[in-house]
Amino acid sequence: MASDIALPTSKQYRRRLKSRIIISFLLLGTGLTAGFAVATIALRTVLEDQLVNDWLQQEARNFTEFKRLNPDQGAEFHFSRQIEITIVSTPRQANIPFAWQPLQTGVHDVEEAGPDGLPTHYKLAVYRASDLHTFLRYDYSQETLGRQHLLFALAGAVLLFSFLAWLIGVWSARRVMRPVSDLAARIEGFNEGVKPERLAPYFADDEVGQLAQALDDYSDQLNERVVRDREFNADVSHELRTPLAVIRGAVELLMGQPDVSDKTRSRLLRIERAVQQGTDLTTALLMLSRGERGEGVTDVRRLAEQLADAHRVNLANKPIEVRVEGQSELLVEAPDAILSVALGNLIVNAFKYTKQGEVAIHVLGDRVEVHDTGPGIDAEEALHLFDRGYRGRSSEGSKGAGIGLSIVRRLCELYGWRVSLRPRHDRLGVIASLEFEDWRRR
Repeated sequence: MASDIALPTSKQYRRRLKSRIIISFLLLGTGLTAGFAVATIALRTVLEDQLVNDWLQQEARNFTEFKRLNPDQGAEFHFSRQIEITIVSTPRQANIPFAWQPLQTGVHDVEEAGPDGLPTHYKLAVYRASDLHTFLRYDYSQETLGRQHLLFALAGAVLLFSFLAWLIGVWSARRVMRPVSDLAARIEGFNEGVKPERLAPYFADDEVGQLAQALDDYSDQLNERVVRDREFNADVSHELRTPLAVIRGAVELLMGQPDVSDKTRSRLLRIERAVQQGTDLTTALLMLSRGERGEGVTDVRRLAEQLADAHRVNLANKPIEVRVEGQSELLVEAPDAILSVALGNLIVNAFKYTKQGEVAIHVLGDRVEVHDTGPGIDAEEALHLFDRGYRGRSSEGSKGAGIGLSIVRRLCELYGWRVSLRPRHDRLGVIASLEFEDWRRR
């Protein structure tokens, strides 16, 4: 039974790897630029605030000391920048704005209406002495605006450098993936049945070149094994066909003797059927080893009746009724030998494991079903019966290596058929089903 799992193609893997390289460059460029921008803003904010705060606090302290020493109105104190000054004595604390009253010595950020009536950011330096309270208000809106401009500039720089990182990533991914793409293209260009051209000479002595060399070595080993297996299969097929043909000819000569007893004739017929089964099995195994489909058209109803009659020897003296029923004109595009092995194994298993009752072979429109009244199987066991070497619980005491159903499964994979086993629901037993493709002919 063919697997339905779809494996990703090499083209999908190339796209994924190329995308990973591009994304890595993009994340690296964006991360570094964004980190630098955040660090720049943080350092500027911390240093600027610290310098302005220290300067305002020092100016407030100096002005207070100057006024204490020079109380005259005409005494002038020169500031390094334009500052609004408010100085009050301790008893006149109520004359200052209400929002300033709870502020202690230090520099505070305040937001008040500016000359244009819009909210303006100020730095307010407060220095409280025992006799004087000094308030220096410095317009900090320009610095705030400058910080916003710096933020926009750094955001633009992040976008710009991220775009450049993406371009570098695309260029690097193409450059890095080009040898891998060439290697994959050459491998995809190999023709089945033709010895592939060596890959290593087309690539530099780097990681891709080492991979190409490893693939060449593996290809040589694989080709050697394929050639050896094909020669072995051809030799075995020829060597088996020859003695089988000799046995068949000898049986035909013996059957032609006029004095052959009925008992001897029965044994000769059994030998003839065994020779035919051996020939069919040899043909099927040879087809499997080559992975080739044989040509021919088989009448399924006719073949089912022949197989049911040929394998009656497996019934021995068990009280079992055998029926073949259903359509009489179901034709399948496959040689008789292939279908004989596939359907024959299902019929033999039904004959072998059924102790009494019936074995009914139903030829339907698109399948053949073999119903028996044997010991039955459970659903879990049915999943493993087509594995090579696996034998179910009901096979204890019987002969066989457990490879018959495995061969049936492989034949179905070759021809696109489907084989299955499932327990019967109407009574104890098993239903073996062999389904054919839709191109069947009637």
